[in-house]
Amino acid sequence: MKTFLKIFYWFLIVIALIQFIPVDRTNKPVDQKINFVTVFQTPNNVQEILKKACYDCHSNETVYPKYAYVAPISWSIKHHINKGREHLNFSEWGTYNQDLKKSMLDNSVKSIKGYVMPMPGYIAQHPEANLTKAERVLLVNYFEEILKSGSY
Repeated sequence: MKTFLKIFYWFLIVIALIQFIPVDRTNKPVDQKINFVTVFQTPNNVQEILKKACYDCHSNETVYPKYAYVAPISWSIKHHINKGREHLNFSEWGTYNQDLKKSMLDNSVKSIKGYVMPMPGYIAQHPEANLTKAERVLLVNYFEEILKSGSY
């Protein structure tokens, strides 16, 4: 029992100390001229879906929840956001070349159809991001329209 209490004591100290390791939660400013929704004059209903299900990880408009300020959870969240922005960042859409844009739209369609995105772990913490079948169809159709038009 004494050993358990020592381990528990040191565990609490470590948890307290790691709270002082900073995580950068600063969002870069959004230039509306290169922002996806501005470039395509995205309809409001599609914008709402993107903002509730995609923007926290795939834009520079991340809204960090309260639990994102507690280490080590904050490290995991920041890692997921960085990875999400690497794969697709709606806020920087206008900076990508044509091939990359096409690939991003194709991958988005596949991920939405395959229920890979939004990620199940994200949906567990953000139930509002769980897209209905109709919302998935709307988003897929919107991305496919852009692909067919070739104006990405």
